[in-house]
Amino acid sequence: MKITKNFIKASDGHEIYYELYIPEKPTAHVHIIHGMAEHIARYEEFIRFLTDRGFIVSGHDQRGHGRTAERNGVEGFFAEQNGFQRVVEDADEVITEIQQQIDDLPLILLGHSMGSFVGRRYIQLYSDKVSRAVFSGTGGNPGAAGKIGILAATLNGKLNGKDEKSKAIGSLVFGPFIKDFKDEGSAFAWLSRDSSEVAKYEADPMSGFVSTNQFFADLFKGMLMINRKEEIAKIRHDLPILLISGSNDPVGHKGKDLFAAAAKYKKAGIHSIKIFLGEEARHELLHEIDKKRYFNVLADWMALND
Repeated sequence: MKITKNFIKASDGHEIYYELYIPEKPTAHVHIIHGMAEHIARYEEFIRFLTDRGFIVSGHDQRGHGRTAERNGVEGFFAEQNGFQRVVEDADEVITEIQQQIDDLPLILLGHSMGSFVGRRYIQLYSDKVSRAVFSGTGGNPGAAGKIGILAATLNGKLNGKDEKSKAIGSLVFGPFIKDFKDEGSAFAWLSRDSSEVAKYEADPMSGFVSTNQFFADLFKGMLMINRKEEIAKIRHDLPILLISGSNDPVGHKGKDLFAAAAKYKKAGIHSIKIFLGEEARHELLHEIDKKRYFNVLADWMALND
């Protein structure tokens, strides 16, 4: 297997770290867009599982995250303006360059959590490039709360700086997630039932950090955008979509947000949508106690044979 770990220069000069795993005789290309306050290296076990099944797998550290932030950015910060759109364009530029290296194999997009929001925008703009799309641990329309969040984050940015880390807004966003798990001794227990995986996340210097005022403003804007009817209507109707999460994932309100997203897609005329909820699982299926089950669910669905 050939493994590449390198940087791609984005159109604005920002250097984006990516990883690419190419097995012998690949059949399709999976690109992973990671979640908030993490990085692509956390997916290595799942990546190697997929390469054993014949998939080329790639992923990148999003702007403000991981080695991309280490090289040329501020941790937890997308851009001075239009940050959400910028990270969507980053994804497209990385994917485009990788696809050129691998002879344009069918592309399967997998976005997790914040990465699912980026991925959901990606298919609104570039669904003709995608053979299948998986959105893991996704959430719903923030509505009025999202608009208030934008105002608060923007005001904080004006008062304290766009790149100032905002513990207050972070607490508002993540505080409710721990409510059902507060007796487990970790503020990140909502991620997984596997306490060893939660401990790894806590010990990882590139994970669990507090994001900036402008990041939250950009994120809320992006979440509102992807739920607009006119934007959903841009997705090609025959794109197969899988929405997957844990039945006890607080980000998706225990599955309710997945069904709400599916309903919007169906109303827009998208006819191949599946929902999978892992029983009792939490936010990160790929780091759950029964993660191999979900590895197989995803690989089987990605096999492009139905």
